[in-house]
Amino acid sequence: MTWELREHAGRHYAILFHYALPDDAWSVELSVAVPTAARVAENSDAAVTHLPGVAVLRALVPDEDPKLEPTVRVYSPDEQVVPYEILRWFMEEVADQVERCRAAFEMEKGEAVE
Repeated sequence: MTWELREHAGRHYAILFHYALPDDAWSVELSVAVPTAARVAENSDAAVTHLPGVAVLRALVPDEDPKLEPTVRVYSPDEQVVPYEILRWFMEEVADQVERCRAAFEMEKGEAVE
């Protein structure tokens, strides 16, 4: 699992990337980042100040069949507000993941034909 952090208007947001095996798709999740515990930061080589929190938005990007559409699910029982710039960042990351998955599929398809 990897993640990226971004600060906007004093709040930290995270995008987490991981493979969702039950869905046969890449999962790209947006969350409000949570501060790390001081103990975790002390035991780490890198100065990680925030970690991904509970997902607010989750995109599933299928990587087995390029005809399957990516989907976005909203998780927000408390009506979480997502700033426009953060939503744009999230959707750009989702679009990049879609392109990577489709390119990999085409490469595998080309190798299978040879």
